[in-house]
Amino acid sequence: MNNDFMTPPNHVNFLAKKLFGAAGEIIDVSVAYLSPNGGGPAEQHTHNHNHLFIVTKGEAKILLGDKEIIVKKDESFLVHGTIPHSVWNNTDGETIMIGISVK
Repeated sequence: MNNDFMTPPNHVNFLAKKLFGAAGEIIDVSVAYLSPNGGGPAEQHTHNHNHLFIVTKGEAKILLGDKEIIVKKDESFLVHGTIPHSVWNNTDGETIMIGISVK
């Protein structure tokens, strides 16, 4: 584990890592299981809300316009919905992500 994890006061055998601060009002929360070569949508898309992606297993590649962002296990990334985007598994194994849609 990296140095971003810490044990909060009055906790025992407990490691925590803050992934993100305030990001807006939650619309919905989903969990996604991406098989090797899985992801989508095939064509990058846009919408009015944002996505906060949290990778819990594996590694995700977020295509963000002409950029490529890699999000590793125990990391997060906020995608602004107005920028064309899609998300893909970046490993040979399964990737698991939490997706939080926010206003």
